[in-house]
Amino acid sequence: MGALLKPSLNWLLPFVLVTVWLEHSQPESHLAIFATACLAIIPLAGWLGHATEHLAARTSETLGGLLNATFGNAAELIIAMIALQKGLYGVVKASLTGSIIGNILLVLGAACLAGGLKHKTLSFSAAGARTQSSMLTLAAIALILPAVFHALAGPAGLAVEGGLSLEISIVLMLTYFASLLFSLHTHKHLFENAAEVEHEQEAPWSMTKSLLILAGSTALVAWMSEILVGSVEFAAKELGMTSVFVGVIVVAIVGNAAEHSTAILMAMKNRMDLGLGIAMGSSLQIALFVAPLLVVASHFVGPRPMDLVFTPAEVVAIVLAVAIVGQISGDGESNWLEGVQLLAVYIIMGIVFYFLPEAPGAVGKH
Repeated sequence: MGALLKPSLNWLLPFVLVTVWLEHSQPESHLAIFATACLAIIPLAGWLGHATEHLAARTSETLGGLLNATFGNAAELIIAMIALQKGLYGVVKASLTGSIIGNILLVLGAACLAGGLKHKTLSFSAAGARTQSSMLTLAAIALILPAVFHALAGPAGLAVEGGLSLEISIVLMLTYFASLLFSLHTHKHLFENAAEVEHEQEAPWSMTKSLLILAGSTALVAWMSEILVGSVEFAAKELGMTSVFVGVIVVAIVGNAAEHSTAILMAMKNRMDLGLGIAMGSSLQIALFVAPLLVVASHFVGPRPMDLVFTPAEVVAIVLAVAIVGQISGDGESNWLEGVQLLAVYIIMGIVFYFLPEAPGAVGKH
């Protein structure tokens, strides 16, 4: 998987130096800094994922699964963690929402379209897809209920929302680890095709090389993310966009760039099991692992604990995205028209989020 990222994204690496130069020489150029930081994170996220895959290949399957859960969405996690430290809870939740819907609508849609234009029908394991779809439904339920509680309990429920979100987060993480056990051990035959294809690509690096590249790319992603988060509010204002739109669409696309290229290339090679696994698996990591982890971390980092009370627009977007993906992936086959349908839903959601007015002070709310 990672080998495919090297030739296509490395040309963006000079933007790391450009971002650093702009940050120190022209700190008021927020829009330029935001744009170059976004471009810099894209290849770094690719290298981070590349190193993780090689490290996972050198370890046991279970540890490899945990490594992928931890670092597979590291760019999104680092961006969200830095925003969390600054108390930008609205940006954190918007980026989580964007990552979930971006992976299952934009990434999977682009993969189905690109692969379907080359191959009339793309086949994959229906049983594996249904399992992932069920897990996504669980994630949607877990994100709906805190918002429902917030609406029904009113002001009286504010005091317990933090504890409620923490307990739900623990349940979600335990469920995610159970899904790893299911896919990597007890029912791994449902997902074996994707795993075999992935490891065919390249001989694994040495443990030392993998760890060094992992550490270096993680540090650089953290640095670029700090710069990006520092400029996001100003850039949003200059572009005439709300911070929610920037978080849901722009930041999410940046964090998912590595998944985009890999899933599309796998689909074009008629390896839709892996393409589907990348798109849906990444959304599952965000919903069941990264989001709960951020809630737990917020009790130690940031001005106050974060809850799982997403805005109505974010909740509806996630539920509708999960619903259409469940319909499309249930039969074990896809084609280019289904890719167009997924992309159409994503574009419609993007339009709605663009025109959705932002409440005063919404950046730091929730």
